[in-house]
Amino acid sequence: MNQSTLSAASAIWISCACASTAGSVIEMSPMEKPESDAFSTARRPISNPTLFDLALPTTNIHPIFMTQRLPDRANTTAGSLPMGGDFQVYALQLEYALGDRLSIVATKDGYVDFNPEETALWSAQEGFANIGAGLKYAFIFDPASEFVLSGTATYEFPTGNDDVFQGEGEGTVNLIVSALKMWDDLQLAGGAGLRLPVDGEQSTSSFVSAHTSFEVTSWFIPLVELNWHHVLTPGDGNAAFNSQAGGAVPVVAQFEGSDLLNFGSANSGTNRDLVTAALGFRSRLTPGLDLGAAYEIPLTNEEDGIIEDRVTIDLVWRF
Repeated sequence: MNQSTLSAASAIWISCACASTAGSVIEMSPMEKPESDAFSTARRPISNPTLFDLALPTTNIHPIFMTQRLPDRANTTAGSLPMGGDFQVYALQLEYALGDRLSIVATKDGYVDFNPEETALWSAQEGFANIGAGLKYAFIFDPASEFVLSGTATYEFPTGNDDVFQGEGEGTVNLIVSALKMWDDLQLAGGAGLRLPVDGEQSTSSFVSAHTSFEVTSWFIPLVELNWHHVLTPGDGNAAFNSQAGGAVPVVAQFEGSDLLNFGSANSGTNRDLVTAALGFRSRLTPGLDLGAAYEIPLTNEEDGIIEDRVTIDLVWRF
């Protein structure tokens, strides 16, 4: 905020306090929403779910189903190698608000089912994902302007199964800034952050995500989202995930795993960027329950990553 805005806000609060002390009744303008209703229709983003969250601290349960198709071939230092197949993720995110500004978040967990086409190189495996959790704090919480700016810090514990590209390294710290702005039925949201491995085994990366949605009706709220993942520093490239391609993925891959995976690829600096676009909708089934679905595709070369397309379906139960 600039100095004039801060001064104006201070004057308003002082005036309100004086009026309250004098026993005056302050009436709300018909155009203003009650503070308790200001964010009642705020929508959580759907894509990039482990990193791109709603800036607003709330108490909610967030089950997610994701199915992602892999490109037919992948670019590596050994040339273009066959890949293909798909994987599914079944996850449950949790958030508990300790007040208007602070919440505890559980951002990553779940079960992964990996189904490759090229079984001579890849192995069909199932296993648990890493667990990530931390805190979210709203630095700016302004119901009158329908604006929130928050910061989130989480730690991803390397508890997952090696067979599904999890559990390597000593964990990752995620530092994220998120914003939310609403104008009646229109909503804009954004997020940006860093993924910082505790050791040098995995790659260091950043992301930027954006969301816009418009409530046509409570049953149909179309949305568009963009995500940009960027490798800042490649990993050490040591062999890992031994049941997949003989452990050679970090050695030969020329890209990283974006939001869900971190191979620790030594050659991920060759193709540092993955940009995706997602189209979808939310449907408000009840005042506290939203259903969401989105279809996501890469805007960068699909063979320089692990996504041909992705479908994400979720529920958000706020209470």
